[in-house]
Amino acid sequence: MENHSLIHILSGSGGIQVDFKNYFDWQEKVIFLEKGQYIKFLSDDFEVRKIQFSDETKFLNKEVRVLFKHLVSLGYINVMECEDCQAFLSESMRTGNSADIIDISSKQWYWQNPFNANRDEYQIIFDTKEIIDKQFFNHLTSADLVELINERGYNAQELVKNKVGLSVKNLIGVKRLVESQKEIAFTEKSVQEISYGLGFKDPAYFNRVFKKSTGQSPAQFRKNFDYKHRDTFSQDIIALLKTHHTRERRLEFYADKVNLSVKTLSKKVRAKMNTSLGQLIRLELLNTAKLMLMDGESITAIAHRLGFEETNHFSSFFKHYAHTTPMEFKSKKYSP
Repeated sequence: MENHSLIHILSGSGGIQVDFKNYFDWQEKVIFLEKGQYIKFLSDDFEVRKIQFSDETKFLNKEVRVLFKHLVSLGYINVMECEDCQAFLSESMRTGNSADIIDISSKQWYWQNPFNANRDEYQIIFDTKEIIDKQFFNHLTSADLVELINERGYNAQELVKNKVGLSVKNLIGVKRLVESQKEIAFTEKSVQEISYGLGFKDPAYFNRVFKKSTGQSPAQFRKNFDYKHRDTFSQDIIALLKTHHTRERRLEFYADKVNLSVKTLSKKVRAKMNTSLGQLIRLELLNTAKLMLMDGESITAIAHRLGFEETNHFSSFFKHYAHTTPMEFKSKKYSP
């Protein structure tokens, strides 16, 4: 992205890829991408609304950066829980002040409270990420980085670990890996030039670190990465799931459809889509259930149509993967 951007996916099938990670649970979400991130749609039938924000001063606001500066996965808000967000994303928004959606969205993000932290704790967490983004190529140790922010009286190392679930060292490693992947995929720089630019003194060591993280050498990664073209294997798997997920959950069924063994299919799905076939089936069931709930169908009817023997089995499944009950999902709304 050349600017900070809002991505609202109106419809589509399959997944999206952001910074080399595939996501299949984008429904009901508005996704925020920082300048320099990329998004790829893994099938041809996505309908998307994109809003780009050119005023960079807006993103110096500490309350706004929570939307764009991603810690673990995508920054997003759930529009189904926020009526004000839905109003701003209606057709009338095209002629309105698009900057207002950022303010509404940041309120929604804090209401969602994805890391169960208070506002002061969030500022420390995002201060840490800010320093990582600016200093990662200098090969700061986690101790060096924590020392830069602990002057505010917080134990940043412990706070980030407890709230985000990753150590500061892990966050540094994730940032360095993503930036190295971008350099390899989107530039023609030599591996040596990239390794030096990222703070590695030994290109051979950079090669080993990269291969350990991705399973491919930098040269292989550059050869295999194809941003412009669709992955037909992934599209075919998603199409099969769309057609059969309400009746078939057996891995053997899908393996037979593509003339592969279960082991080979599972391995290929993991390599191509960075998830398991079982998880993809569960996501399809969950997304279908959400759409049916929003259409007003009864929980009993949904359970029957999705092949659950008992209504309580469906309710348990939904709560486990959606982290809310079917009834709560129907009624949950955000109020500013």
